[in-house]
Amino acid sequence: MQGFDLEINGPNVIQESERKGKPSSLFWPWAGANVSLLALSYGAFFLGFGISFRQATAAAIIGTIGSFFLVGLSSLAGKRSNAPTTVLVRASFGVKGSIVPGFLSYLVFVGWETVLVSLATLATGTVFSRFTGIDNNLALILGFAIAVGLTMLGGVLGFNMIMRIQKILTITTVALTTVYIALTLDSVNWNAVTSIKDGTSQAFIGAAIFAVTGIGLGWVNCAADYSRYLPRSVSGNAVVGWTVFGASVVPILLVIYGTALSASDSDLSDAIANDPIGALTTILPTWFLIFFALIAILGLVGGAILDLYSSGLALVSIGVPIKRHQAALVDSVIMLVGTIYIVWIANNFFYPFQGFLITLGVPVAVWSGIFVADVILRSKSYDEKALFDKNGIYGSVNKGSIFLMALGTFIGWGFVTNSFASWLVWQGYLMTLIGGKDGAWAYANVGVIFALLIGFLGHALLSRKSISSQERSKQ
Repeated sequence: MQGFDLEINGPNVIQESERKGKPSSLFWPWAGANVSLLALSYGAFFLGFGISFRQATAAAIIGTIGSFFLVGLSSLAGKRSNAPTTVLVRASFGVKGSIVPGFLSYLVFVGWETVLVSLATLATGTVFSRFTGIDNNLALILGFAIAVGLTMLGGVLGFNMIMRIQKILTITTVALTTVYIALTLDSVNWNAVTSIKDGTSQAFIGAAIFAVTGIGLGWVNCAADYSRYLPRSVSGNAVVGWTVFGASVVPILLVIYGTALSASDSDLSDAIANDPIGALTTILPTWFLIFFALIAILGLVGGAILDLYSSGLALVSIGVPIKRHQAALVDSVIMLVGTIYIVWIANNFFYPFQGFLITLGVPVAVWSGIFVADVILRSKSYDEKALFDKNGIYGSVNKGSIFLMALGTFIGWGFVTNSFASWLVWQGYLMTLIGGKDGAWAYANVGVIFALLIGFLGHALLSRKSISSQERSKQ
């Protein structure tokens, strides 16, 4: 049955005969990966910057669309040259030099798929704890089995299964989330919502940056993985447009509604800070909790599936001599063990682990900036043979890109504060330049934006001539 067949392709360029579909097909994987209930909780985080509902709405729209626009631009590379992101990045880092961004991406993918499955498992336990007579461990095991099973199904079988399962996840989750909104709409106090005064411009910018870093930016380093099967003849504008629309529309609406809920009830807002998903159940009737658990699991699994698939591609792309599906199975085992450790063994491990992943997000932002700049600077497809030849036009190691990685990472870490773990307090060593670790910019993750800009602008300056020379050599 089509869709249940194992994908054989790995880091190779997709053959012309296998390229199919329309840009509109990109709606489903990106929508499915971004329908998580966490977006509702983001409303409380936005208000934490001291801004109004109106400003939070604007920040959500600007930050979400802006960050996913970068994802859309990265998707162009897949359409042009039909290879995964971690292979296409060889053009900007060199064939051997690409191991650096590839390995970093691999760690981030495996880490976040573990976090998402752990959250889905924990959310199930939280929800079912409100049912008397149901053992908490039984609820955790149920959520764990569903989350791991669905994630492995999509991530291991590959592209066709992902396109199918993400469509089902999106439709189901959106439908159930709509019911959640209908059931909780009377909890919104519009007088309280509109009475919150505007915050400073600095606070608004901080919230918009938070939206960029927290919602869309982390997907740049795998965007081409889901557009590489498209025919090269399809519209580039449509590829960008459907990626941005699919990824943005649901989280924007959920963030806005979540902001209204949090603005209406300060107790709910405070509870979300401690339990982002579980707190959302306190305003629900008991009969809907089973459906809420399903929303929580499916919404988080949608993102975990893309992470698992791309982690397998990344592992093979950096030179591990196994097949893509074998790599995905290896990553599944790591995810499974990591989830068990987080949920059942180390109660104090979850937040430090998130802090570690945020720390990795800074160097990943640098190379994402480099990659987006590379896509924009090129008017032609990549030289496919040279992507696999260290003696080709892209060379073995691009020292300029490695330098930008080091510079962007140093500056980026200097402008982020990480409260998830005590061993990360060394970050933020440059925050005194913008008000200190307790100032208005403290939790805006501006260092990630600085890292992105250093990668983007640096590559545009350092590589413009070499890219022009490479494209001339293809003629």
